[in-house]
Amino acid sequence: MSTSLPTSDRPEGEASADRPLSLIQPADLRLLIVDNEAAHARAMTESLEKIGYHCEVATRGPDAAKMIERETYDIIITDMVMNEVDGMQILALARQRLPDCEVVMVTGHASVPLAVEAMQKGAFNFLEKPITPARLRAIVEKAAEAVSLRRTNTELRQRLDERFGFEGIVYTSAAMQNVLDRLRRIAATDATVLITGESGTGKEMIAQAIHQNSPRRGKRIVALNTRAVSEHLVESELFGHVKGSFTDAVSDRVGAFEYANGGTLFLDEVGDMPMSTQIKLLRVLEEHKITRVGDNKPIKVNVRLISATNRPLEQMVEDGTFRNDLYFRLKVVTVTLPPLRARREDVIPLMDHFRKMFLRRYDKPAAHFTPAVTKRFFAYDWPGNIRQLRNFVETMVVLDSDGVLGDDDLPPELLDDPLQTGEAGSDVAMSPAITESALIGQPLAEIEKWAIEETLRLTGGNREEAAKVLGIGARTLYRRLDQYKKDDPNWNEDAFHSHS
Repeated sequence: MSTSLPTSDRPEGEASADRPLSLIQPADLRLLIVDNEAAHARAMTESLEKIGYHCEVATRGPDAAKMIERETYDIIITDMVMNEVDGMQILALARQRLPDCEVVMVTGHASVPLAVEAMQKGAFNFLEKPITPARLRAIVEKAAEAVSLRRTNTELRQRLDERFGFEGIVYTSAAMQNVLDRLRRIAATDATVLITGESGTGKEMIAQAIHQNSPRRGKRIVALNTRAVSEHLVESELFGHVKGSFTDAVSDRVGAFEYANGGTLFLDEVGDMPMSTQIKLLRVLEEHKITRVGDNKPIKVNVRLISATNRPLEQMVEDGTFRNDLYFRLKVVTVTLPPLRARREDVIPLMDHFRKMFLRRYDKPAAHFTPAVTKRFFAYDWPGNIRQLRNFVETMVVLDSDGVLGDDDLPPELLDDPLQTGEAGSDVAMSPAITESALIGQPLAEIEKWAIEETLRLTGGNREEAAKVLGIGARTLYRRLDQYKKDDPNWNEDAFHSHS
């Protein structure tokens, strides 16, 4: 069980235990209708849009294939028999590109056996012509229920991961992988841990993950932010007090150590702890006993201590503002969280994580970031780290009115920040190898190649993130890269990978 005292904030990205599961409405779903007959496609679209579904239409198979490569759909309704690219090819592409999408086949009587074959290959169901509005809506409703069930199951798994495992920590970077590898070794022990890092890097969430993967996970984790407590109340919050020990002590009170007995105590902003309290905390760590304020009776406690700070404790020890003996007691094992600017590969996954979280929280329909916004987020230095990114995404979701998280939804800080600074020392500035002006008059293929190369530099060689920034499907990007290798034996994709 995880417990926080009133002074503690919820960790970055932590799931809320009482958050309702997703309830999917028609407006939450994206449908693609594929039919060579424009009138037939229009009739199906109008029937479904009347009850709230958002539909897009493709009247050519090749157009539908491009849309599936580029966009995400929840349900696809496709005619079986079409020129150039038929329904079976659309089904195969959807199963490959959109594994969570349900595909409904539309067929004439003569093609029913083929539709049955399609279901064996993963189609959800089929509609036989002529299609009535009632039959169409009934099939789509069943497909929507399947999508909803899948999302609910996924959400349940994610929620368990978020609350109980390292799997809930969102990252792709090697820097965070190294941190997580270290944490897994630490968690299994009972060692005292000091977590360092800039404000907003997710220190409390890391503490929660350590606890939930430790032998103490069946007991409480209690969080206390010492900066958020007035100096004269810190000892009362830590050790408790007895009635009458000071003016506002109207009754006995259990402190954080006693409340966390058998479990874990997380002390955030430990560098802000008053010197007088530091002395008493050191004594508790040495003797495993606490004494309530105003009392003289020691109480034995068994608590694992995890502390965190964004302040330079070593320098504070030299300056005489933090006790040397306490410092070494706290840092039996140290974990340093890198700032977000040092692990830019994590920006896009975090964007997507918080986007989904806030869409659920505010019960808003689907919304997606534009490539331009994704690029801005990636290039930004994030002085407030994950907390700042989370707040920015929340702001954008709240302000969004059209399902597109674009420049019009951006906070002022990002609007004022240059997209690509090009400043000295910037590791995200565009490469000067080919300037934009030099591209004028060049073949489109060369311009496309330049855009892909620059975006790979921007994302540190991460293909999936590059595809998102470019607004194309990952498979499309893979094909382009394979072609570049064939055309130029000296073309080296490794040159775009981050080596920091």
